[in-house]
Parts: sequence; C-alpha cells; structure tokens
Amino acid sequence: MNALDFNAKNLQGQDIDLKQYLGQVVLVVNTASKCGFTPQYQGLEQVYQQFKDKGVVVLGFPCNQFGHQEPGTADEIGSFCEKNYGVTFPLFEKIDVNGDAAHPFFTNLKNEAPGLMGTKAIKWNFTKFLIKKDGTVFRRYAPQTTPAYLIADLTQLLAE
Repeated sequence: MNALDFNAKNLQGQDIDLKQYLGQVVLVVNTASKCGFTPQYQGLEQVYQQFKDKGVVVLGFPCNQFGHQEPGTADEIGSFCEKNYGVTFPLFEKIDVNGDAAHPFFTNLKNEAPGLMGTKAIKWNFTKFLIKKDGTVFRRYAPQTTPAYLIADLTQLLAE
C-alpha cells in the first residue's frame, strides 16, 4: 500500500487526497500548540521554506491525545500557528494517532515505520515520518528530533 493512499480534512474542512503529494518528499508530523516541543513549528516552517521549491512538503496533523495539549478548534489552531510561528505548510483537522479512532493514515505510518523496539504506538506530540517520492515510508523520528536534524535525510531523498 502506498502511504499516501488516504484522504484527510484540512483545517478548512476540505477533503484532501494525500496522493496529490506523490512525487514529493513528505514530512508528516503530529503537532500540538501547548507542548514543550511546540517551538518545533518554527523549525518545520524553516525546513518547508528551504525545500518546498525542491519538492518537499510538510504536513501537520494536530492531535490532542497527549496531555490534552491541542485543545483548540481548527480556527484557533490555524491562527496560533500563523501568528506565533508563521506556518504556511498544510495543516489538517485535529485527529487521533493512536487507539481505535486513529486516523488510518497514521495507523499505516506506524505499521510501516514502528518506533523503538518495534512499538507501533506514537508516544508523544511531534513524532515525525518521512515519506519518499514514491509514497513509501522512509523513517520515523522521535519527538525530540529537531526538524534541522532531518535535512540530511531530506537531501538524500530528494536526490533519489
């Protein structure tokens, strides 16, 4: 299965076919506005600005499953990200990434790229996944992995 064979609603409530990102390197992140890792929005936006014209897209998926650190509405999330971090990369509606109500996109990502010792569950906000241009999952990264750390892998995947 292609990792991008899913749809998700953006913050405006529009149904987005993720297959539109085939041919690009896709960085997927489960985000939150009230987390210790929230400043990573700035680094994610910097990576997006640096690489968007070269074929990289960052996709942010707000999630309220970890310490209730994403309590806002879609409008509040969008305003917060734009005002505080200048986010211009695509943001999606708040979703679950674990449990019975987990979005199928994240269920697939977790199956394709398990965490440490084979765990499938996402442990916290700002877990990241890189997807190759062909739609296969390349790697999973821990929440503490900074967006800048991903530049070497992004560069490698763009060259493939």
